[in-house]
Amino acid sequence: QLQLVASGGGLVQPGGSLRLSCVVSGFTLDYAIGWFRQAPGKEREGVSCISRVTGNTNYADSVKGRFTISSDNAKNTVYLQMDSLKPEDTGVYYCAADRTGYCGIATMTAYEYWGQGTQVTVSS
Repeated sequence: QLQLVASGGGLVQPGGSLRLSCVVSGFTLDYAIGWFRQAPGKEREGVSCISRVTGNTNYADSVKGRFTISSDNAKNTVYLQMDSLKPEDTGVYYCAADRTGYCGIATMTAYEYWGQGTQVTVSS
């Protein structure tokens, strides 16, 4: 059974930075990890993903140039470095795993396993 634990959220001022971590356990084959977020009153949306199979990455237009996703395969951990944060980045951030290894954020249907979420609040 694949398990994911997300951490690293917090309160930060606009323009600040946070690094989220997603530790994956219970599964040793290749997969893709996606980060998704949900703001109050809004639908969950894709933010970024990375494939352990191909190394491909993908970003939502709203975070391109500000967020960077990376993977430390030895630690089974995926990071989401978030810089130049804006109030509209506020929400609960979830990491999820797709066992096909395909990196996509347009839909969530392929992501079978989800972490518990970590709150990110960008406010002055």
